[in-house]
Amino acid sequence: MLLGTRQTLREAMECLNANAKGVVLVVDGNRRLLCTITDGDLRRAILDRISQDTTIADWMTRSASTKPIRPITAPVGTGPDELARLMRGGYHHIPLIDKDGRVADLAMMSDFVTEAEAMPRAVVMAGGRGTRLRPLTAELPKPMLKIGNKPLMEHIITGLRDAGVNEVRISTHYKAEAITNYFGDGQRFGVKIDYLKEDNPLGTAGALGLLPAWDSTLLVINGDILTDINHRAMLTFHRENNAMMTVGVRQYEFEVPYGVVHTQGIAVKRFEEKPTSQFFVNAGIYLLEPEVVNHVVPDKRCDMSDLIRRLLATDALVVSFPISESWIDIGHLQNYEEAREAFARKETG
Repeated sequence: MLLGTRQTLREAMECLNANAKGVVLVVDGNRRLLCTITDGDLRRAILDRISQDTTIADWMTRSASTKPIRPITAPVGTGPDELARLMRGGYHHIPLIDKDGRVADLAMMSDFVTEAEAMPRAVVMAGGRGTRLRPLTAELPKPMLKIGNKPLMEHIITGLRDAGVNEVRISTHYKAEAITNYFGDGQRFGVKIDYLKEDNPLGTAGALGLLPAWDSTLLVINGDILTDINHRAMLTFHRENNAMMTVGVRQYEFEVPYGVVHTQGIAVKRFEEKPTSQFFVNAGIYLLEPEVVNHVVPDKRCDMSDLIRRLLATDALVVSFPISESWIDIGHLQNYEEAREAFARKETG
């Protein structure tokens, strides 16, 4: 949980994932607190295209938009009522400092809240035909293709369950019976499952128009993704930013296979040998507030890209959440083979 400034953001992420507390503390050589690093801090660093190999010292000296703010602390021995009062100010973690100014302990919101924050209901979009995966999808819908000895969608469902989601709706269209027969009401998978039947394909967001009214945050995930994303971290990020919609994004690099010539008129001004461009691409995982459904017309096709554009046109706050965990979109045969191989490597250690 304690790191020094010579360590990197990558090491901070590894430490954060290992300690399961949602924070690491950065200290000097005398264990005096310099800053805290949260999951959200590291995700924002990715969005700012700060390399994960950047040292914590370098990260701390960057511009005010990215550098950490010195955290609130409390003396060792502070009573629970006072700590709870401080937590109500929006703090999830409060480092406890001894009389010599050194980190002695960490008070956490979970110390004062007996039940974890409820996870939202989830919708898994599984109505597509998976034409790019033929002939594998000639008899099965894409989410039912095997990864290891389980259908891809079972990995998605158990990932949601393990994150605390207990109600899941699955949108179906192509070969729907293969999904409904396998998952049933969800009891044997530890969740309650209902289905949204698309009589006609409604796109990656259109099935939201089939939902009964809801009054809390909704998690939506495409049914063709294999990922270890931290759903709770995404929910925290969404709520910290008071977003109308949070879009999971993945960093993607593309190398131009040729030397790029930059010109001005007929004059050559600069030459780049096989440059690499970086983008953030849509990762197919979303958090939505109830008002979002007002932008989906029932029984009309709507892709998620359409929905995002409609929200942006109203100046609604749509934020991006970078996924640093494993993530594979099973969109093509090559992707499917990569996913099977990656899962096999994980299983064998």
